[in-house]
Amino acid sequence: MRKLRSAGFERFLTKDLLASFVVFLVALPLCMGIAIASGLPPAAGLITGIVGGLIVGTLSGSPLQVSGPAAGLAVVVTELVQDYGIELLGPVLMMAGLIQWLAGTFKLGQLFRAMSPAVIYGMLSGIGVLILASQVHVMCNSKPYAHGVDNLLAIPKAIGDVFFLTDGGKHAIAAAIGVLTIIVLLLWETFKPRQFKLVPGALIAVVSSTVIATSFQLPIHYVDLPANLVQVIQLPRLDVLPRLFQVPLLLEAVAIAFIASAESLLSAAAVDRLHQGTRTNFDRELAAQGIGNLVCGALGVLPMTGVIVRSSVNVEAGARTRWSTVLHGAWLLALIMIAPGLLRLVPVASLAAILVYTGYKLIEVKHIRNLKQYGRFPVIIFFATLIGIILTDLLSGVLIGILLTMVAVIQKLSRFNIREIKCECDRRIDLHLEGAATFLRLPKLTSTTRKHPS
Repeated sequence: MRKLRSAGFERFLTKDLLASFVVFLVALPLCMGIAIASGLPPAAGLITGIVGGLIVGTLSGSPLQVSGPAAGLAVVVTELVQDYGIELLGPVLMMAGLIQWLAGTFKLGQLFRAMSPAVIYGMLSGIGVLILASQVHVMCNSKPYAHGVDNLLAIPKAIGDVFFLTDGGKHAIAAAIGVLTIIVLLLWETFKPRQFKLVPGALIAVVSSTVIATSFQLPIHYVDLPANLVQVIQLPRLDVLPRLFQVPLLLEAVAIAFIASAESLLSAAAVDRLHQGTRTNFDRELAAQGIGNLVCGALGVLPMTGVIVRSSVNVEAGARTRWSTVLHGAWLLALIMIAPGLLRLVPVASLAAILVYTGYKLIEVKHIRNLKQYGRFPVIIFFATLIGIILTDLLSGVLIGILLTMVAVIQKLSRFNIREIKCECDRRIDLHLEGAATFLRLPKLTSTTRKHPS
């Protein structure tokens, strides 16, 4: 018995403990960067990462999945804060978390996985375009616009500010730090030594740009982190709670719940393919995500999802149990409690560059090639969802994709062909049925058989 306990503890030290530290290093810059992209303080992203590790990691139905702030919801949060104010972010997120928890409790986890891949890929690509377009401005020391189209159209101006040394060259300096971050990230991911394969490129890139920026005291924006995390927490105000029952805010809550659930469960399914351990309980995972978002909403910070990037790193680093996920949240909490001054040295342009790269990675061209094998209509759904998200908003774009998917399903169900093949040898006629042979097609089938009485 003692030998078994000793072996378990040794495995914990060599596997889960190491993996938790690697995941912590990956999550640290992303938590802060996604918060900035969402229009919230960097500490809000760190708190969400802590909740994702300590609470959701403990309750999760996918032991090796890592939860935290996700780039996919940055767009929704930005629009919500701009349209309704930051005081309603927490209550809306609590409503979304309640929806997720109820869905998991009533065993609806599998339904979220039935979403058309064309809509999911279109949603991710649309999010990627919006994140890339907004963070280009942040990387150039400028403020992004409220809408995705405005950010796209203003990119030439942002580049012009860089090359014409507007504002005393601050735009150019910030852009140089951002470009350096991306170059270091790409070089590390391409040429990193085998013995350092677990060290994340994003961390190396941010550390490199931070050393340069602080050494030369460059006049750009740096991470603004309060001395006390309590200053970031925004408890829900009772006077705004009745507004939650307004239709636009209910739709915002449904959008957050839907996107967070779809991303979390798709990520969990992907994690299952990466290891041979315990399989995901999707209903439990969905309920755990709901509880996490309820807590984040009560604290007034960012929403969370299960994140495939951090989860795949967790598996690759050798994690065996949920302890790795839980401990990564503990490391985040320890860092901001013990050494917040280190985080204040990080240039905002460097974090924006990481998200520019993340947005680019979300726009996967191979998804279009994969959809082509199923015909033209899935490709049309993909582009309709993508363009709808860019021109309107995330929820509207996804609804467009879902509507077109329903049209495709109805069209497929309505197709019913009967081919008659005569066999001269024995005067037999074979009927080949193609499509959906429902009771609605019974008259057509009956009329065909009557033409050939036995």
